[in-house]
Amino acid sequence: MRRRIRRQGRSHEHPDRLGPRFASPEALAAGGGADVREASTLSPGTALDIGCGEGADALWLAEHGWAVTAVDVSRVAVDRGRARAERLGLTVDRQVADVAQVEGRFDLVIAFCPVLHTDSGVWEHVLDRVAPGGTLLFVHHLDVDRERARAHGFDPDALVAPADVPATVGAGWRIEVDEAVDREVIEGAGAHDHRDGIVRARFL
Repeated sequence: MRRRIRRQGRSHEHPDRLGPRFASPEALAAGGGADVREASTLSPGTALDIGCGEGADALWLAEHGWAVTAVDVSRVAVDRGRARAERLGLTVDRQVADVAQVEGRFDLVIAFCPVLHTDSGVWEHVLDRVAPGGTLLFVHHLDVDRERARAHGFDPDALVAPADVPATVGAGWRIEVDEAVDREVIEGAGAHDHRDGIVRARFL
């Protein structure tokens, strides 16, 4: 099944490049896209936003009753997101960290275009953060321009992709959504990517 969404791009550059990008006035956060739409069908609880960037998704979750922890390796992104939350009067626990440093389990774990290497062991940490009965929501670009991606410092073939999720979650999980979505990107880092793969999995 394919659906169409319209959104601004969200930065998912190599971590070493994130600081200068987020420090620029043009840095844009996402929000209102496939991940938020899927989350809107769930009852609020605790949520973890992995690779949150400036964290518009985390802000949306907090505004809709979720207790949110948002992590990113870029201090600039986290600081900008914290300032946005304060201006809006929203509470989000923002941390400069990767998922391996996060403790506890969450009712919802969102990973939007995360830079997760298949051979790093980090994917296991992502799965471990989902509480029993909780939901993993994984969104990543399809039909990636590999030459452009490698020019920005990462190899998409070495990263966890939507197709990897059903194949790796193992017993005790139920795949609830597994589909491609056509994207009409307004601007930002995702402007070169036109389809997203969305996987929503429940940990039973």
